[in-house]
Amino acid sequence: MNLERCYDVIVGPVITEKSTLASENNQVMFKVALTSTKGEIKEAVERLFEVKVKAVNTLVRKGKVKGFRGRTGRLSDIKRAVVTLEEGHTIDVTTGL
Repeated sequence: MNLERCYDVIVGPVITEKSTLASENNQVMFKVALTSTKGEIKEAVERLFEVKVKAVNTLVRKGKVKGFRGRTGRLSDIKRAVVTLEEGHTIDVTTGL
């Protein structure tokens, strides 16, 4: 996988209260492309952050229908990846690449 594809797979970090608690268990959450697979996510994280990945879990949050000023609209689907790192490896998501 080339470097451009790695940047297309990993959209950005997810910084929430839940992801902060998961970081204590050596896990990092990323927003990823809807078409990406677990293997692509693993390879992209290993190449971009130079760490060793132990496991990748993914989840897709379906978009909701919401109203805004009397008009209904639909929020887009979002795919997240929970990446578990090997012992001794860390990623600081507050710094940029």
